[in-house]
Amino acid sequence: MSVTVWVVVALLILANALYVAAEFGAVGVRRSRVRRLAEDGNGLAKRLLPYVESSGGLDRYVAVSQVGITLSSLVLGAFAQATFAIALAPRLVELGGFDPETATSTAALVVLIAATAAQVVIGELVPKSLALQFPTEVALATVLPMRWSLAAFRPFISFLNGSATWLLRMAGVSTSGHRHLHSPDEIALLIAESRDGGLLEPDEQQRLQRALRLGRRTARDLMVPRDRLTMLASDTPWAEVVRLVASSPYSRLPVHGGDPSQVIGTLRVKDLVHRYLVEGAPAALDKLVRPLVAVPPELPADQVIALLRAKRAHQAAVTDASGRVLGVLTIQDVLSEFLETNTSKVRA
Repeated sequence: MSVTVWVVVALLILANALYVAAEFGAVGVRRSRVRRLAEDGNGLAKRLLPYVESSGGLDRYVAVSQVGITLSSLVLGAFAQATFAIALAPRLVELGGFDPETATSTAALVVLIAATAAQVVIGELVPKSLALQFPTEVALATVLPMRWSLAAFRPFISFLNGSATWLLRMAGVSTSGHRHLHSPDEIALLIAESRDGGLLEPDEQQRLQRALRLGRRTARDLMVPRDRLTMLASDTPWAEVVRLVASSPYSRLPVHGGDPSQVIGTLRVKDLVHRYLVEGAPAALDKLVRPLVAVPPELPADQVIALLRAKRAHQAAVTDASGRVLGVLTIQDVLSEFLETNTSKVRA
Protein backbone atom coordinates (compact mmCIF):
# COMPACT_ATOMS: atom_id res chain seq x y z
CA MET A 1 0.00 0.00 0.00
CA SER A 2 1.48 3.37 -1.00
CA VAL A 3 2.38 6.11 1.47
CA THR A 4 -0.19 8.40 -0.14
CA VAL A 5 -3.03 6.07 0.85
CA TRP A 6 -1.90 5.99 4.47
CA VAL A 7 -1.55 9.78 4.51
CA VAL A 8 -5.09 10.22 3.19
CA VAL A 9 -6.47 7.85 5.83
CA ALA A 10 -4.57 9.66 8.58
CA LEU A 11 -5.86 13.05 7.39
CA LEU A 12 -9.46 11.81 7.34
CA ILE A 13 -9.18 10.46 10.88
CA LEU A 14 -7.55 13.70 12.05
CA ALA A 15 -10.34 15.70 10.39
CA ASN A 16 -12.88 13.66 12.33
CA ALA A 17 -10.89 14.24 15.52
CA LEU A 18 -10.83 17.97 14.82
CA TYR A 19 -14.61 18.22 14.50
CA VAL A 20 -15.22 16.07 17.60
CA ALA A 21 -12.82 18.16 19.66
CA ALA A 22 -14.33 21.40 18.36
CA GLU A 23 -17.85 20.29 19.25
CA PHE A 24 -17.09 19.18 22.80
CA GLY A 25 -14.77 22.13 23.37
CA ALA A 26 -17.36 24.71 22.29
CA VAL A 27 -20.14 23.11 24.34
CA GLY A 28 -17.98 22.65 27.43
CA VAL A 29 -16.09 25.95 27.49
CA ARG A 30 -17.11 28.63 29.99
CA ARG A 31 -18.41 31.72 28.24
CA SER A 32 -17.11 33.97 31.02
CA ARG A 33 -13.62 32.57 30.48
CA VAL A 34 -13.77 33.18 26.72
CA ARG A 35 -15.16 36.68 27.28
CA ARG A 36 -12.33 37.51 29.69
CA LEU A 37 -9.70 36.26 27.25
CA ALA A 38 -11.28 38.29 24.46
CA GLU A 39 -11.23 41.42 26.61
CA ASP A 40 -7.56 40.77 27.33
CA GLY A 41 -6.84 40.82 23.59
CA ASN A 42 -6.77 37.11 22.70
CA GLY A 43 -7.56 36.98 18.96
CA LEU A 44 -8.80 33.38 18.98
CA ALA A 45 -11.14 34.13 21.90
CA LYS A 46 -12.55 37.11 19.99
CA ARG A 47 -13.36 34.80 17.06
CA LEU A 48 -14.90 32.14 19.30
CA LEU A 49 -16.95 34.45 21.55
CA PRO A 50 -19.82 35.17 19.09
CA TYR A 51 -20.53 31.46 18.76
CA VAL A 52 -20.54 30.51 22.45
CA GLU A 53 -22.49 33.59 23.59
CA SER A 54 -25.38 33.01 21.20
CA SER A 55 -27.54 29.89 21.28
CA GLY A 56 -28.06 30.23 17.52
CA GLY A 57 -24.34 30.63 16.91
CA LEU A 58 -23.53 27.62 19.05
CA ASP A 59 -26.21 25.65 17.23
CA ARG A 60 -24.54 26.39 13.87
CA TYR A 61 -21.14 25.58 15.33
CA VAL A 62 -22.31 22.17 16.53
CA ALA A 63 -24.11 21.53 13.22
CA VAL A 64 -20.88 22.15 11.28
CA SER A 65 -19.08 19.74 13.61
CA GLN A 66 -21.71 17.07 12.97
CA VAL A 67 -21.49 17.57 9.22
CA GLY A 68 -17.69 17.37 9.36
CA ILE A 69 -17.78 14.19 11.44
CA THR A 70 -20.31 12.56 9.11
CA LEU A 71 -18.47 13.49 5.91
CA SER A 72 -15.05 12.44 7.18
CA SER A 73 -16.48 9.11 8.38
CA LEU A 74 -18.25 8.40 5.08
CA VAL A 75 -15.24 9.38 2.99
CA LEU A 76 -12.93 7.28 5.15
CA GLY A 77 -15.16 4.24 4.79
CA ALA A 78 -15.49 4.62 1.03
CA PHE A 79 -11.77 5.29 0.58
CA ALA A 80 -10.77 2.32 2.74
CA GLN A 81 -13.09 0.02 0.75
CA ALA A 82 -11.64 1.30 -2.53
CA THR A 83 -8.04 0.80 -1.45
CA PHE A 84 -7.44 -1.57 1.46
CA ALA A 85 -10.36 -3.91 0.74
CA ILE A 86 -9.42 -4.24 -2.94
CA ALA A 87 -5.79 -4.93 -2.01
CA LEU A 88 -6.74 -7.41 0.75
CA ALA A 89 -9.16 -9.57 -1.28
CA PRO A 90 -6.49 -11.20 -3.53
CA ARG A 91 -4.39 -12.00 -0.46
CA LEU A 92 -7.32 -13.82 1.11
CA VAL A 93 -7.78 -15.83 -2.08
CA GLU A 94 -4.08 -16.64 -2.21
CA LEU A 95 -3.36 -17.30 1.47
CA GLY A 96 -6.72 -18.28 2.91
CA GLY A 97 -8.16 -20.34 0.10
CA PHE A 98 -11.28 -18.17 -0.20
CA ASP A 99 -13.19 -18.01 -3.42
CA PRO A 100 -13.13 -14.54 -5.04
CA GLU A 101 -16.65 -13.56 -3.98
CA THR A 102 -16.15 -14.63 -0.34
CA ALA A 103 -12.73 -12.97 -0.26
CA THR A 104 -14.21 -9.68 -1.45
CA SER A 105 -16.94 -9.73 1.19
CA THR A 106 -14.54 -10.75 3.95
CA ALA A 107 -12.03 -8.08 2.97
CA ALA A 108 -14.75 -5.43 3.01
CA LEU A 109 -15.86 -6.54 6.49
CA VAL A 110 -12.32 -6.63 7.88
CA VAL A 111 -11.49 -3.19 6.49
CA LEU A 112 -14.79 -1.77 7.80
CA ILE A 113 -14.10 -3.06 11.32
CA ALA A 114 -10.50 -1.80 11.30
CA ALA A 115 -11.44 1.63 9.93
CA THR A 116 -14.29 1.97 12.42
CA ALA A 117 -12.04 1.01 15.35
CA ALA A 118 -9.40 3.53 14.31
CA GLN A 119 -12.05 6.19 13.76
CA VAL A 120 -13.70 5.62 17.15
CA VAL A 121 -10.50 5.47 19.19
CA ILE A 122 -8.33 8.10 17.47
CA GLY A 123 -10.99 10.20 15.84
CA GLU A 124 -13.58 10.34 18.63
CA LEU A 125 -12.66 9.04 22.09
CA VAL A 126 -9.23 10.66 22.33
CA PRO A 127 -10.29 14.16 21.14
CA LYS A 128 -13.47 13.98 23.23
CA SER A 129 -11.47 13.24 26.38
CA LEU A 130 -9.02 16.05 25.64
CA ALA A 131 -11.86 18.51 24.97
CA LEU A 132 -13.65 17.61 28.18
CA GLN A 133 -10.45 17.97 30.20
CA PHE A 134 -9.18 21.15 28.49
CA PRO A 135 -12.29 22.80 26.97
CA THR A 136 -10.87 26.32 26.71
CA GLU A 137 -7.59 25.31 25.10
CA VAL A 138 -9.28 22.92 22.66
CA ALA A 139 -12.01 25.37 21.71
CA LEU A 140 -9.47 28.09 20.96
CA ALA A 141 -7.18 25.73 19.04
CA THR A 142 -10.00 24.58 16.73
CA VAL A 143 -11.83 27.87 16.13
CA LEU A 144 -9.99 28.84 12.92
CA PRO A 145 -10.64 25.60 10.97
CA MET A 146 -14.20 25.67 12.32
CA ARG A 147 -14.70 29.19 10.95
CA TRP A 148 -13.43 28.00 7.55
CA SER A 149 -15.82 25.06 7.74
CA LEU A 150 -18.68 27.37 8.69
CA ALA A 151 -18.01 29.41 5.55
CA ALA A 152 -17.72 26.31 3.34
CA PHE A 153 -20.78 24.50 4.72
CA ARG A 154 -23.04 27.55 5.26
CA PRO A 155 -25.68 26.72 2.58
CA PHE A 156 -25.73 23.08 3.61
CA ILE A 157 -26.01 23.98 7.32
CA SER A 158 -28.87 26.39 6.68
CA PHE A 159 -30.82 23.68 4.87
CA LEU A 160 -30.13 21.04 7.54
CA ASN A 161 -30.87 23.34 10.49
CA GLY A 162 -34.04 24.56 8.83
CA SER A 163 -35.18 20.98 8.20
CA ALA A 164 -34.38 19.92 11.78
CA THR A 165 -36.16 22.95 13.22
CA TRP A 166 -39.25 22.25 11.11
CA LEU A 167 -39.36 18.62 12.21
CA LEU A 168 -38.95 19.57 15.89
CA ARG A 169 -41.70 22.15 15.69
CA MET A 170 -43.97 19.64 14.01
CA ALA A 171 -43.32 17.35 16.98
CA GLY A 172 -44.03 20.19 19.44
CA VAL A 173 -40.44 20.33 20.72
CA SER A 174 -38.76 23.62 21.67
CA THR A 175 -36.08 24.82 19.24
CA SER A 176 -34.21 27.25 21.48
CA GLY A 177 -30.83 25.86 20.43
CA HIS A 178 -27.86 24.70 22.49
CA ARG A 179 -27.53 26.40 25.86
CA HIS A 180 -25.38 25.86 28.93
CA LEU A 181 -28.09 25.10 31.51
CA HIS A 182 -27.71 23.40 34.88
CA SER A 183 -30.14 22.98 37.73
CA PRO A 184 -29.06 24.20 41.21
CA ASP A 185 -28.53 20.60 42.32
CA GLU A 186 -26.32 19.94 39.28
CA ILE A 187 -24.30 23.07 40.01
CA ALA A 188 -23.81 21.95 43.61
CA LEU A 189 -22.61 18.58 42.32
CA LEU A 190 -20.19 20.29 39.91
CA ILE A 191 -18.80 22.37 42.77
CA ALA A 192 -18.25 19.27 44.89
CA GLU A 193 -16.58 17.44 42.01
CA SER A 194 -14.33 20.43 41.33
CA ARG A 195 -13.28 20.45 44.99
CA ASP A 196 -12.61 16.70 44.96
CA GLY A 197 -10.59 17.11 41.76
CA GLY A 198 -8.37 19.76 43.35
CA LEU A 199 -9.67 22.64 41.22
CA LEU A 200 -11.22 24.49 44.18
CA GLU A 201 -9.88 25.31 47.61
CA PRO A 202 -12.20 24.59 50.55
CA ASP A 203 -12.92 28.28 51.14
CA GLU A 204 -13.69 28.77 47.44
CA GLN A 205 -16.12 25.87 47.58
CA GLN A 206 -17.85 27.38 50.62
CA ARG A 207 -18.25 30.76 48.89
CA LEU A 208 -19.72 29.15 45.80
CA GLN A 209 -22.13 27.06 47.84
CA ARG A 210 -23.23 30.14 49.78
CA ALA A 211 -23.78 32.02 46.53
CA LEU A 212 -25.87 29.10 45.26
CA ARG A 213 -27.95 29.11 48.44
CA LEU A 214 -28.36 32.86 48.12
CA GLY A 215 -30.09 32.40 44.77
CA ARG A 216 -32.66 30.20 46.50
CA ARG A 217 -33.56 32.84 49.11
CA THR A 218 -36.15 35.50 48.33
CA ALA A 219 -36.69 39.10 49.35
CA ARG A 220 -39.39 37.93 51.79
CA ASP A 221 -36.86 35.63 53.49
CA LEU A 222 -34.33 38.42 54.05
CA MET A 223 -36.49 41.47 54.77
CA VAL A 224 -37.13 43.03 58.18
CA PRO A 225 -40.91 42.84 58.67
CA ARG A 226 -42.82 46.11 58.82
CA ASP A 227 -43.80 45.69 62.47
CA ARG A 228 -40.12 45.58 63.47
CA LEU A 229 -39.11 48.73 61.60
CA THR A 230 -38.40 52.15 63.09
CA MET A 231 -40.52 54.40 60.87
CA LEU A 232 -41.38 58.07 60.64
CA ALA A 233 -44.57 59.74 59.49
CA SER A 234 -44.07 62.57 57.02
CA ASP A 235 -45.75 65.03 59.43
CA THR A 236 -43.75 64.01 62.51
CA PRO A 237 -42.76 67.10 64.56
CA TRP A 238 -39.10 68.08 64.50
CA ALA A 239 -38.56 67.34 68.19
CA GLU A 240 -39.98 63.84 67.76
CA VAL A 241 -37.83 63.28 64.67
CA VAL A 242 -34.71 64.22 66.63
CA ARG A 243 -35.70 61.89 69.46
CA LEU A 244 -36.33 58.93 67.14
CA VAL A 245 -33.14 59.53 65.17
CA ALA A 246 -31.06 59.82 68.33
CA SER A 247 -32.48 56.61 69.79
CA SER A 248 -32.21 54.61 66.58
CA PRO A 249 -29.04 52.78 65.50
CA TYR A 250 -30.03 53.13 61.86
CA SER A 251 -28.78 55.76 59.44
CA ARG A 252 -31.82 55.39 57.13
CA LEU A 253 -35.41 55.41 58.33
CA PRO A 254 -38.48 54.58 56.21
CA VAL A 255 -41.06 57.39 55.95
CA HIS A 256 -44.80 56.89 55.45
CA GLY A 257 -47.59 59.32 54.75
CA GLY A 258 -49.80 58.26 57.65
CA ASP A 259 -50.32 54.59 56.84
CA PRO A 260 -47.26 52.46 57.77
CA SER A 261 -48.11 50.05 54.95
CA GLN A 262 -47.68 52.86 52.39
CA VAL A 263 -44.01 53.86 52.62
CA ILE A 264 -43.25 56.93 50.51
CA GLY A 265 -39.46 56.82 50.80
CA THR A 266 -36.51 56.80 53.13
CA LEU A 267 -34.85 59.51 55.21
CA ARG A 268 -31.10 59.57 55.52
CA VAL A 269 -29.90 60.87 58.88
CA LYS A 270 -26.94 62.42 57.08
CA ASP A 271 -29.30 64.53 54.92
CA LEU A 272 -31.25 65.59 58.00
CA VAL A 273 -28.14 66.72 59.88
CA HIS A 274 -26.77 68.58 56.85
CA ARG A 275 -30.07 70.40 56.35
CA TYR A 276 -30.19 71.37 60.01
CA LEU A 277 -26.62 72.69 60.05
CA VAL A 278 -27.08 74.69 56.84
CA GLU A 279 -30.67 75.96 57.07
CA GLY A 280 -31.92 75.06 60.52
CA ALA A 281 -34.77 72.77 61.43
CA PRO A 282 -36.80 71.78 58.33
CA ALA A 283 -40.49 72.64 58.29
CA ALA A 284 -41.40 69.22 56.88
CA LEU A 285 -39.63 65.98 56.02
CA ASP A 286 -41.11 65.65 52.53
CA LYS A 287 -38.24 67.41 50.75
CA LEU A 288 -35.66 65.22 52.48
CA VAL A 289 -37.31 61.92 51.66
CA ARG A 290 -35.58 59.86 48.99
CA PRO A 291 -37.46 57.36 46.79
CA LEU A 292 -37.36 53.74 47.85
CA VAL A 293 -36.95 50.91 45.35
CA ALA A 294 -39.84 48.44 45.44
CA VAL A 295 -39.30 44.72 44.93
CA PRO A 296 -41.75 41.80 44.96
CA PRO A 297 -41.43 39.36 47.87
CA GLU A 298 -40.66 36.41 45.54
CA LEU A 299 -37.64 38.10 43.91
CA PRO A 300 -34.49 35.95 44.42
CA ALA A 301 -31.81 37.50 46.61
CA ASP A 302 -29.19 37.58 43.87
CA GLN A 303 -31.57 39.55 41.67
CA VAL A 304 -32.24 41.92 44.55
CA ILE A 305 -28.52 42.72 44.65
CA ALA A 306 -28.43 43.29 40.90
CA LEU A 307 -31.47 45.59 41.07
CA LEU A 308 -30.08 47.65 43.96
CA ARG A 309 -26.77 48.04 42.15
CA ALA A 310 -28.50 49.08 38.93
CA LYS A 311 -30.63 51.64 40.80
CA ARG A 312 -27.64 52.74 42.93
CA ALA A 313 -29.84 52.19 45.95
CA HIS A 314 -29.09 50.93 49.44
CA GLN A 315 -32.56 49.87 50.56
CA ALA A 316 -35.63 48.33 49.00
CA ALA A 317 -39.24 48.09 50.12
CA VAL A 318 -40.74 44.62 49.76
CA THR A 319 -44.29 45.18 48.47
CA ASP A 320 -47.14 42.86 47.63
CA ALA A 321 -49.31 43.00 44.50
CA SER A 322 -51.48 45.77 45.95
CA GLY A 323 -48.48 47.97 46.76
CA ARG A 324 -48.60 47.40 50.53
CA VAL A 325 -45.18 47.36 52.16
CA LEU A 326 -44.42 44.05 53.86
CA GLY A 327 -40.94 44.97 55.05
CA VAL A 328 -37.64 46.58 54.13
CA LEU A 329 -34.30 45.06 53.29
CA THR A 330 -30.86 46.50 52.69
CA ILE A 331 -27.99 45.27 50.62
CA GLN A 332 -26.23 44.37 53.89
CA ASP A 333 -29.08 41.99 54.73
CA VAL A 334 -28.48 40.14 51.50
CA LEU A 335 -24.69 40.12 51.83
CA SER A 336 -24.84 38.98 55.44
CA GLU A 337 -26.85 35.98 54.25
CA PHE A 338 -24.10 35.26 51.73
CA LEU A 339 -21.34 35.63 54.30
CA GLU A 340 -23.34 33.77 56.96
CA THR A 341 -22.31 36.24 59.62
CA ASN A 342 -23.80 36.11 63.09
CA THR A 343 -23.94 39.86 63.43
CA SER A 344 -27.25 41.65 63.69
CA LYS A 345 -28.71 43.27 60.62
CA VAL A 346 -27.33 46.74 59.96
CA ARG A 347 -29.26 49.67 58.65
CA ALA A 348 -26.22 51.95 58.08
